[in-house]
Amino acid sequence: MVESVTETQAVAPAVFGQAFFAGTRESAAALVCDRARSGAGGYACLCNVHVLMEAKGNETLGEVLAGAWRVFPDGAPIAWLQRRSGLRADRIAGPDLFVSVMDAGRAYGLRHYLFGGSESVLSSLESEIVRRFPGVVIAGKVAPPRADVVALGGSWIDLIRSADADIVWCGLGAPKQELWMREHAPALQPALVLGVGAAFDFVSGTKARAPQWMQAAGLEWVHRVAREPRRLFWRYATTNARFVRALPGALRSTSGSGRPVA
Repeated sequence: MVESVTETQAVAPAVFGQAFFAGTRESAAALVCDRARSGAGGYACLCNVHVLMEAKGNETLGEVLAGAWRVFPDGAPIAWLQRRSGLRADRIAGPDLFVSVMDAGRAYGLRHYLFGGSESVLSSLESEIVRRFPGVVIAGKVAPPRADVVALGGSWIDLIRSADADIVWCGLGAPKQELWMREHAPALQPALVLGVGAAFDFVSGTKARAPQWMQAAGLEWVHRVAREPRRLFWRYATTNARFVRALPGALRSTSGSGRPVA
């Protein structure tokens, strides 16, 4: 069981001007469970290099990250920059946080809602979660149609609210899920909303995740590009190049010591 934690945590200096959670996957899961139990609502983003660099040139996306309850470092380079401050800072990948919270939340009877993906993916995902974590509560699930953020409000929000979930997991993909969360999280309170991208596909087994050694080496993005080159090549090529160009400045700004803040 993951122990409860307080809202006070150790954070590293901001990376490219963005504040991130800094800690272990277990402490991240405990923090999410505590927030969900509090009924305070809000939304949390899992931010990789692609989303971080897009936010630097997209004011709306930047505002989404700024308004989040927490931003978790879903990118090995981001966590590496955090560790330069001397703190323990794990990469908090969407699939990893998803399963950790599913596991830890059982102790509190947390109710989960799955929003996104296809009907077949959600069916496989629910079966896998129930198999791996006996006693987990899936309050509901829905595969919404392809539509814009505004169209996925209204009756869709009413449907989610009717399930009385503690956590709403949004798998619409970035940056759509971030925009959806910012737009609709207030109406979903007291539930906490988390955007986990392709986690539904990976945890359900619909898509194969990178081998552990690639994850540990920070090369999971290479595996994803190799699997879906037409969709992902230019996304990663452009944002990764911008990240590398900006890296010298980030290295200078993360050379200090981390400190606990409230």
